[in-house]
Formats: sequence, C-alpha cells, structure tokens
Amino acid sequence: MTSIRILPDRVANQIAAGEVIERPAAVVKELLENSIDAGAGRVEVEFRHGGRSYVRVEDDGSGLSRDDALLALERHATSKIREAADLDRIASFGFRGEALPSIASVSRFLLRTRTAGEKTGTEILVNAGKIVHVRDCGMPPGTRIEVSHLFNSVPARRKFLKTDNTETGHIVQCARLYALAHPGVAFSLADNGRIVFQSPPCRRLADRIGEIFGGRTMDQLLEIEAREGDLRLSGYVGKPGMGRSTRHEMITFVNRRPVESRTLAYALLESYHASLSKGRYPSAFLFLEIDSRGVDVNVHPAKREIRFRDEGRVRRFVINAVLRRLESAMTAEAPGAGGDESGDAGPSAAASKEPAGSGAAASFPVTRPEAKATEVGPGPRPRAVPGTAAVRAVSRPQDGGGEPTGGEAAGGDWRFLGLAHGQYAVFETGAGLVLLDRRAAHERVAYEEILRQYEETSPPSQALLFPVPLELDAVGAGAMEDHRAFLKASGFVVEPFGRHFFRVESVPAWVDHDRVEPFLRDLIGLMRDGNLPEDRPALAREQIARLAALRAVRVSDRATEGEMTRLVQRLLACRQPLTNPQGRPTFIELDRGELDRRFQKR
Repeated sequence: MTSIRILPDRVANQIAAGEVIERPAAVVKELLENSIDAGAGRVEVEFRHGGRSYVRVEDDGSGLSRDDALLALERHATSKIREAADLDRIASFGFRGEALPSIASVSRFLLRTRTAGEKTGTEILVNAGKIVHVRDCGMPPGTRIEVSHLFNSVPARRKFLKTDNTETGHIVQCARLYALAHPGVAFSLADNGRIVFQSPPCRRLADRIGEIFGGRTMDQLLEIEAREGDLRLSGYVGKPGMGRSTRHEMITFVNRRPVESRTLAYALLESYHASLSKGRYPSAFLFLEIDSRGVDVNVHPAKREIRFRDEGRVRRFVINAVLRRLESAMTAEAPGAGGDESGDAGPSAAASKEPAGSGAAASFPVTRPEAKATEVGPGPRPRAVPGTAAVRAVSRPQDGGGEPTGGEAAGGDWRFLGLAHGQYAVFETGAGLVLLDRRAAHERVAYEEILRQYEETSPPSQALLFPVPLELDAVGAGAMEDHRAFLKASGFVVEPFGRHFFRVESVPAWVDHDRVEPFLRDLIGLMRDGNLPEDRPALAREQIARLAALRAVRVSDRATEGEMTRLVQRLLACRQPLTNPQGRPTFIELDRGELDRRFQKR
C-alpha cells in the first residue's frame, strides 16, 4: 500500500473543478453570479465554439483591489461567510470561494479588474493553475474575465463535452435564467460575434420575458401574486390549457436564485392536473421568496439544487396559489376558457371542438391507397381483432401491409352496441365483449398513415396561403436553424425572417393549418431534448409521426355504427393494432368465459 500524501494545490483545484466546472455553461454561471453579487448594472457575455475555446464575462460592478484579486484565486477565499452558521442565512449567489481557482486550474484565465477608487486596474494571467504575471492595466471600474482553452490541461474532461451546438444551448439557457432573475440589470449575450439576445434594464419582469422568449409567450401567461407568512410567490404561469411538450419553460427561482426543485416542479404539475392533458407541461416563471433559514442552498456542488426545511408547507402553498389563479382565470374567461394552443387541452375540451356526430379525426386528411375494405359504409362489419381470443387467427401478407385476411376463422363479427363514457366503443363479438378506446385507435391509424407516407415517398407538402410567423427564443431559434434542412426533407418549409423569427411557408398535408405554430414548437422541444436525431432519419420521422398523431386527433362524444365500423377496419389494417403510438392499449376484450366467471355461472 502506498503512503498517504497531501495533494498539491493545483491538483486539488483540478479535482474541485470536476465538481464545480462540468462544462462551459458552468463557467458562465459562476462568473455571472460573481458579477451580480458585485452589484453590476450591466453584464456582457461572449463565447465562441460552445465556450470551449473562449468565454468572456464583463461587468460594471464594484471590482477588486489587487490584494483581493490575488486572494480570490486561492481556494475557499470568500467575502460572503465567516463561520458555518452563516450558511443558514446565505443572501448571495457565490459563497464558497471555489469557482475562480477551479476555473483557473483547467484553463487559460485572464482577470482584469478595478475599483472606483483606484486609478489603474489589475491584470492577472493564470495558465492551468500557475500564475504567469500580475501587472497594472487600463480598465474602467468593474471586472472582465476571459477564459480560453477550457479543459486543455485535463484532456479526459474535454472528451466528455458535447457538440458546440449543445454546449451553446446550455450557455444561452444559463444566461437567460440570470437575466430573468434580474430584470433591472442590462444583459447582452454574443455567440461567435453574433448577438443572441440583448436586453436593456427592464422595469418589469414581463418586459424581460418578452425580450428573451418573445411576445407570443408573454400573451399566454397569467400574472400571479400570493403571500402566506414568510412565503411569497410572484411571476407568471401559463393560461389553462396552454401547454408545452417539454419542461423547458418551467422555470423556478428561490430568493432570485435559478434552481431545480422537485418540490416546486411537482407543485406546478399537480396544479395543472385538470388544466392540461397528460404529457403536456405548463409554462411558468415563478419566483419564491422565503426566509433564508428555511432553505438549504448548499446541497449540490454546483448549487443547482436546493432543499426546503419544510417541503410540505412550500408545496401546499404553491399548489394553492397556482390553483386559485387558474380558477380565477377560467371563471373570467368562461365559457370559452381552456383552449390548448396545441389542441390538446384534455378529452372534454377536444370533444367540444368537434361537430356533433363526428367520431373521427376530421383534422387529419391522410389518404390510403385503394383501401377497399376500409372505405366501406356501415354494411359489412369488421372481423375480430388480432392478438386476443377474438382474433388470434388474423394474418397479414409477408410485407406487413395490406388488410386482415383471417376470414371466418378469425372469429365472429363485431356488432356495435354504443358508447361508454363518451370515449369507449362497446362491441359484441362471438367471443365476448370488446371495449375500444376510440382516441387510441385513431392515433394508431394516423400514426401508421404518416409513416407509410414517409416510407413510400416524401410526404405531400402544402404551401400555406398565408405564411405562419414563428417567433422563438434564442435556444429554439438555434435548434430550428440546425434542423431546417431535415425539416424541409420532412415536408416543412421554414425560412428565417429576422433575429429569432421565422416564416412557415409549407407543411405536410396532415398538419392542420390552425395548429402549425404549436406543432412546430413541440418539434423544437424534441430537438432540444435530442429526440429528433438527423443521423437516424427513420427514428426522427417516427417521432414526428407520433407527435402528429397524438396532437392532431380529436374525438367527439358521439358516434354512429358506420363510423365505428370503419374505424375498426382501419385499425385492423395496421401493423400494430393493439396499441397506440405511446404503447397504450387500443382495446380490451372480455371473453364469454370471463363474463361467466364474473357472474358466477361456472
């Protein structure tokens, strides 16, 4: 066994950097926190190549004297705390004194700073943890830090960085979080010399949200304000029914600190349980103010997560506050409240949009080649369904297409009896009873229709009479630029029309014209989550087809025998008729033996 030794400071700093500085965005985060703690009224962030080659953060804050600048590069040197008890009343962003020495140990680090009372500034250059020089420099009051060649001294860490586009997305997300947390501070963010966003000091949070996320997002939000004891909640939440396909716009702050909190995320989702359908997420920009002794901000090395001392109380407060705001909004807008921008505000809302008697997805104009058996009227009834006692004998051609060919051996005919609870179609068969989830069946049919179009030819694209404007935030605009060629090959023609602004000129025939914008926003959510891989086009188009099927299908609360007959026939022609695109069953069967057992006849 080797002897125990104390690590050199440079190695200790590089190890600490592994916890604190995991990617370029972490550098931006730590430097932004220092700038805001220094009382900056203006912050500029510039980076190149996803931050791996260059990051600059400059502010007009209080600056540092030469002695303090040198001390700031020592581990655990901080002006924020004096003893462990101070951790219970943290009021600043940075407090542990690890950020600057950790960054300097894994990069080429240049610090320029000056206080208002000094005539000259101080310049310190550090390379991989070693001080190269300390000298005077010309500098306005404030601090300028340049970080270049990040992780060059730790090549193993550099290999784990993602693509430039991915790292850029993380930096932009980080910068806009702090811009939202401090609307009174002027922010500017530049990527490879191109301004990503630039916002002057804003008097209201609403102005800053509009600057970063666009006016369209702001139009879909409700202001919220609530107080209970030492708890205060403010900010904006999405209107009832206005959902997103990802959590990217569920943004929470605690004492102005951007955080990831399971307690707050759960409270938000629970509040929208009756206002959004499953799989949709609300937009929210929520600020929770709480006594600093009631929250622990020191439970994560990068200070991303927090822990409340009384999580139950915080959760109840947030749920009650958001619920009251949503209820007041629905009361004020009745009877027209609750329209999801994606057309997915839940079964009841979807049903109300359909004309009476329409049982199919009228907004989904897909076509089928010579589908003789599926286009018949209410006369011949469909055979039983494959995969259960009613239809085990159904077979298909070897190529997986075509119609069921089981004939009489497949079981008895289906006879439509009626609807249960407005969503389930009840059929009597020779083997028993079948309950069909109409929505799930429509989704499976639509999903396979779209996939068939992608497999056979390019999907038919329809030019829009009036192009649809699409305003995105900085990250969404970057994702759109990266995937524009792929989207064009998939039937979507989207052209740039200004900074973070696009014009949708053509869409596939199966996208309803009044849902073009929300559908593309959902696609952008998939892009940002890495679920639309261009290098695997088949998988990417499956995701597009799944999203289209789940979002476009609308089912009324009425249906005729002919409509249900055609639906079952089209379902049976699918390759996978037993489940919808998400894997939920399209139907369940109760055979006669099961019915007899339930009624104790055996």
